[in-house]
Amino acid sequence: MPWLMRAENSRLVRSAAKSVAGSAAVGSATPSCERQPPPARSLTALRHFSSLPDGSPDPDKKTPLSKRVLASLTPHENIYTLPNLLTLSRLLAAPLIGSLVLHDQHAWAVALFAYAGITDLVDGYIARRWKLQTVVGTVIDPMADKTLMTVLTVCLAVKGALPVWLATIILGRDVLLGIAAIYYRYISLPPPKTLARYWDFSLPSAEVHPTGISKVNTALQLALIGGTVGMPLVTGVDLRGLMVGMQYLVATTTVWSGASYIYTKDAVKILSQEENTRK
Repeated sequence: MPWLMRAENSRLVRSAAKSVAGSAAVGSATPSCERQPPPARSLTALRHFSSLPDGSPDPDKKTPLSKRVLASLTPHENIYTLPNLLTLSRLLAAPLIGSLVLHDQHAWAVALFAYAGITDLVDGYIARRWKLQTVVGTVIDPMADKTLMTVLTVCLAVKGALPVWLATIILGRDVLLGIAAIYYRYISLPPPKTLARYWDFSLPSAEVHPTGISKVNTALQLALIGGTVGMPLVTGVDLRGLMVGMQYLVATTTVWSGASYIYTKDAVKILSQEENTRK
C-alpha cells in the first residue's frame, strides 16, 4: 500500500542517516586511526530514498513543462490604453498620407499630417497625466513617428520635392536604429525565446528613451516634411531658400541624433538587468 511504502522508506532513510552519522562519530573519536568511509549500502539507500520519486528529472533541467510555467510567470501589461490606440491610429495613417502625396491630394495630406502631429502630442500628455505609460508605448510611439517619416520621405523624394541625398541620410539612420531595436528585443526577451513571444509586445523586455537631440531632430524632421507637403498650397511667397536651409539643418541633426543612441548610456534599458541591479 502507498502509505505503508512511504513509512518503510522513511524508516530506511532514518536508519541510513544514523548509520552515516555513527560512522562519522567513530572516525572523529579515534584520531589515531584512519577515518573509514561510511558503509556503501547505507549511502546507497540514503541516495535512493532521498532522490526524486518516480524517476523525476533534475529540477534544474528545463523541460517543456517548466518552460511553459516560466512563460506564464513572465509579467504582462495592459497594452490597450487610449495613448497606445492613438499611437496606433497615427501608425495606420502613415501609408494613407503617403498615397495622398503621390496622387497630389495636398489638402487632404496636410490635414491627416496635422492629425498625426496632434495625436503625437496628445497621447504622451494623456499617458503622463493619467499614468498610462506602458513599455509597448515606448516602442510603438517612436515606431509610428519613424513610419510616418519613412513613408513621406520616400514619397516626397519620388515626387522630386525632397533631395535624394537627404532622403538617404534619413532612411539610413532609421534602418540602422531598426536593426538595433530588433537585436535588443531578442537579447532582452525572457526565456523561452520563441517567435510568438518575440512579437508579443505585452511582454516588456527593454525600454527605449529618446535622447534630447533625438527629440529636437524629430521636431525638425516633422517641420521639414510638413512644410514640404504643404508647399504646393502656398502661393505668392517664395519659401525655397528657407526649405533648403531646413534640409541642411535636418541632415545635421539626423546624423547627430543617430550617434547619440550609441554614446548615451540610458538610451536603451534592458529590464531584466535593471531588476537585477535593484536586487
